[in-house]
Amino acid sequence: MRESLDGLGFELLSVADIKAAESPPETRDTFAGNAAQKAHHYFSETGLPTVADDSGIIVEALAGELGVRTRRWGAGPLANDEEWIEYFLKRMSNAGNRRARFVCSIAHIDRASRLHLFKGICEGTITEKLESDYLPGLPISACFRPDGGKCVFSALSPEQKNRSSHRGKALGLLREFLQKRPL
Repeated sequence: MRESLDGLGFELLSVADIKAAESPPETRDTFAGNAAQKAHHYFSETGLPTVADDSGIIVEALAGELGVRTRRWGAGPLANDEEWIEYFLKRMSNAGNRRARFVCSIAHIDRASRLHLFKGICEGTITEKLESDYLPGLPISACFRPDGGKCVFSALSPEQKNRSSHRGKALGLLREFLQKRPL
């Protein structure tokens, strides 16, 4: 987020910077709902313009299973990256349809407490095995190849990933919005 929003003329604070008591639970059934829930929570704690996101993957062969529950799915919310991806690849081992899409919703609450939502989607395919080391906390990044790409997400440079990823697309829309409007 910092890289994508750099140069807009405001200081970006993280959850660690504001020393928030705790993270809000993700109880909504949509990415936009969870992002808005988090943004409202941190806005109410700080009174500052707030940006929050929620993202995950939708895999056609596992219809209805991942989505907003991506990280809590399968091997469970306490599973480490290795356990999560091992379970995922085992579930996908006989899947004929390997189509998937990453989705990111970003919620921005401005000074007047108005909510603005931005969505990014990246379509692609799940590879049969890991094709790179994965990014910490994002094990699926090593087996998701975006459409038109020659390699999986985790093998892309940060610049390439920021241009093509679901989060990069949503942040690009937020950046355009913030360039035209005050916080």
